[in-house]
Amino acid sequence: MTDAVRTMADLEEIKANVHQSLLQTLDLTAARGMAPQQLHDECSRRVDMLLSKLHRPLTGPEKNRLVQEVMDDIFGLGPLEEILRDDTISDILVNGPEQIYIERDGVLEHIEGKFRDDQHLLQVIQRIATQVGRRVDESSPMLDARLVADGSRVNAIIGPLALDGPSLSIRRFGKIPIDINSLIDRGTLTREMASFVQACVQAKMNIMISGGTGSGKTTFLNVLSGWIPQGERVITIEDAAELQLQRDHVVRLETRPPNIEGQGEVIQRDLLRNALRMRPDRIIIGEVRGAEALDMLQAMNTGHEGSMTTVHANNPRDALSRIENMVAMAGLNYPIGAIRQQIDSALDLLIHLTRATGGKRKVMIISEIVGMEGDVICLVDLFHYHQTGIDEEGYAAGYFQANGVRPKLLERLEAEGIKFPHDMFMSRRLESPQGR
Repeated sequence: MTDAVRTMADLEEIKANVHQSLLQTLDLTAARGMAPQQLHDECSRRVDMLLSKLHRPLTGPEKNRLVQEVMDDIFGLGPLEEILRDDTISDILVNGPEQIYIERDGVLEHIEGKFRDDQHLLQVIQRIATQVGRRVDESSPMLDARLVADGSRVNAIIGPLALDGPSLSIRRFGKIPIDINSLIDRGTLTREMASFVQACVQAKMNIMISGGTGSGKTTFLNVLSGWIPQGERVITIEDAAELQLQRDHVVRLETRPPNIEGQGEVIQRDLLRNALRMRPDRIIIGEVRGAEALDMLQAMNTGHEGSMTTVHANNPRDALSRIENMVAMAGLNYPIGAIRQQIDSALDLLIHLTRATGGKRKVMIISEIVGMEGDVICLVDLFHYHQTGIDEEGYAAGYFQANGVRPKLLERLEAEGIKFPHDMFMSRRLESPQGR
């Protein structure tokens, strides 16, 4: 065994002893009311006393590290706290106590940090759940929640469902909200595409954003919210609140899981029905995933124009199929033709995003619903991204293109005083700041 390994193991033993002793001597209630620097100084003083009793002298850097790790364990999320202090990390993936991965700039990498054991990781997961009024245990082994500190999305699954120890996933949001200019600069879409989507939001078109996991649906929805006129009242409905709408007048609603007796559950469908009585101008559903799809379509068809939602799908056509299937989950036995007529009447625009090669997010397709032919909903692609290959840095290379179709929505936009250049939708290649 090398000196480095021996030192690391020794520090872990000292940390465990100090942690336990500190818990026994520190008034946690009073400590949580202290200012950060005051708390750090108090813990440092007590750690000095404990190290003296243990006859384990440490160097200054070792002691500072020990104090920080003990504070993270007692008041924070253990080894995750140091990761959360790094704003360049977008995802944290914990596969059991000894395996932690992070995503930075679209690339996954393994890091050295770890939890002591399964119980340590479980305690952190339960702390996250408790902070937002949820629970996770053997009877309810899956968790959808958020971090109170910054609203990051959290999912956890524990035994008996997770076979190799508890698993934890954290999807982080930047401290500085992303705006449309940031997305344009990153090559997510072009300025022409952005101006068209902005006009649709302002003119109260009903919009559905589709895409796979990690494709940027929630971020894009947050950006779209910045174009909603300030005089309008917006109500958001989510399983775990994660939307960060760029506006003031927002009422945020969140579902509630059943309690330990199996009672008190409130699902998105319940919240959506209640939201209709709250005088909303627009309703935004973070993600539609079940029978609430029927209520969403009915709300869009009964005066709540300008509503928006997201859905997991491979492309716009698949998104419509998923909505059909979710409406069927309501159990009302609607004929498929009637469901499709509801979808056609309710939705105006579909925006499909994807996580392209290398991790860059792209608006792949902007489609308009233009009516029905028989029982088939007609979709017209207005803009799309065409990938031509991979660049030298390993990112997708390609270009955005207008498809040469004049949207039917232009009549409604022009009625709202919004006009576009005559060549806006001509078939042509669109310029992107990144050239890809």
